[in-house]
Parts: sequence; structure tokens; C-alpha cells
Amino acid sequence: MQKQCVVRGLSVAAALVGLATAASAVPMDWTPVGNPGNAPDTTGFGAVVYAYQIGTYEVTNGQYAEFLTAKAASDPLGLYNPNMGSGTGGIAQSGVSGSFTYSAIAGRADKPVNFVSFYDALRFANWLNNGQGSGDTETGAYTLLGGTPTPINGAVVTRNLGASIFLTSEDEWYKAAYYNAVSTSYFAYPAGSNAQTGCTSPTATANRANCQGVVGDVTNRGSYTGSASPYGTFDQGGNVYEWNEAIIGLNRGIRGGSWFNGGGSLAATSRSSNGATSENNVFGFRVAMVPEPGTGLLLIVGLLGLATRRRAD
Repeated sequence: MQKQCVVRGLSVAAALVGLATAASAVPMDWTPVGNPGNAPDTTGFGAVVYAYQIGTYEVTNGQYAEFLTAKAASDPLGLYNPNMGSGTGGIAQSGVSGSFTYSAIAGRADKPVNFVSFYDALRFANWLNNGQGSGDTETGAYTLLGGTPTPINGAVVTRNLGASIFLTSEDEWYKAAYYNAVSTSYFAYPAGSNAQTGCTSPTATANRANCQGVVGDVTNRGSYTGSASPYGTFDQGGNVYEWNEAIIGLNRGIRGGSWFNGGGSLAATSRSSNGATSENNVFGFRVAMVPEPGTGLLLIVGLLGLATRRRAD
């Protein structure tokens, strides 16, 4: 079992998450992924040399709607896809250009956002990284040039040094989904199993997911309560494919299968990609975080030092 330092009853990890999100309008749930320096899987993926936090769930319609209301009053960057407003989407747009507002459709706030491109995911991550609210979408975790829906540097854009909240790298995503820190090995499927995940309606039964069209729609986040990954994330298998930072030819990486695809697409060996501008009802994303050493971490270190001095006194 991993040991964690405690500040007034809070673990360092929990305190860091609180610092990173205390001023945020959109709450995010984070799962710690420790065991830095782990070896890669036989696929070559999963090695991460640092501890980090990953979204416990996929980004939801409710969270993305808040982002749209903050940053898409006229939407020159095409952050909203009209398909979000019907069918398997979950976000309604109201008003006229210049004063657009957005809201999650009733009953769909906790379903993962879909119809998002890779660039939409980067812009949401930038917004989180920059403190939400009026935070910039074009700088921060990523530098996006041109002021257009498809950045002029889109084919080569990578994470900036010092980013604190960002789209997952392929290795970060893979480790959180498949790595077993107890055995220092990897599972074949993201619910802590080497047996193929079963595609069913939401259930507490282990190793089940929303896949192969069984439900016919995305499901609320965390609906498969018995199918967490070894670290404690949900829906890394099924529901929606999740964009990651990998550059694969002219495409960007996606992992984890979807509500529409078969159970085999959830496997660790199933690596996929798509054009970065693609927006359809099986594409979503989740974000990750490494708190900046210059802010939250130093504050925690200072608090720990103060507590030590007080005990000494």
C-alpha cells in the first residue's frame, strides 16, 4: 500500500487537487496515478516517469456546456457541433451569435460529451489550465496558432513545458487503464481483467462496459460500478473513444472503444487513430493533471514544514 503524507487530515494528493480546482467553476474528479517509473507493457505503452492525476471520468456534457458558455458566445473556433443538440448528443445552444448560451439537455448532463474534435479537447484543456472563466483557449497547456478551428500548427502541436492540466498522453491514458501496481504488470482490459470485457447495460457486475451497441447510446459516467480500472477510473473501456496526444501518421490517437464498437476495441492491444478534425458521436476525451511545483506543491511543502516546526516547538 502506498503511503501518503497528511496535512490536517488531507493527503498531499487531495490537497493538491483542492488547490488546483478551488477557484474553478467546473468541478473535476481526479484519480491519483502513482508508481512513477513503471516499465512499459509488451505493447510498448504505459511507462510514465512521474506521478499524476487523471480524470476519474470522461469529460461530461455538463462540464463542456459550462466551457461553451464561457468561451463560445459567438463560437468562431467551432467548439459547438449542432449534432450535440439531438440524438446521442447532450448540449443545447440558445440565443444568437454574440450571446449564445449553452446547457446540458435534461437527463444528459452526466453523459460524456461527444461530437468533439481533437482540437476541441485541447482547447478545453487550455481553459482548465488557465483557470476556467475567461481563461484563454489558444495558449497554456498547448499553443494553438491562427485563431481558426483547425490551428495552422495543428499537425505538430504538442504539450508545452510546465502545463498543469492537459489532454492525456497515450502513455498516461494507458497506464491508468491497464497497469496493475501490485503485480507491476498490465491487464488486457481496463476493468482489471485479462478476459474480454462484456458489453451489457449498466451493472455492478465486474468487467462490463457500454459497447457493441447494446445500450444504443452513451451512458452516465461511472454507471458500470463494478468495472473500475486498477487505479479507480471509470469508462476507459466503452462509452466513447477518448482522444489522446499521440501523433499517428496524419492522425491523432484514440483509445478505449465506444458504445457502438465491439468489446475487442477496449483491449490494450487495440490502438486506433482518426483525423484531428473528426467530430462524431463516438469521440470524447478525459484530461489529466500534474500540479505545478511553483504553486500547489510548494504550498503543501511549506505547510508540512510549518507543521513539523510546530511539533518541534
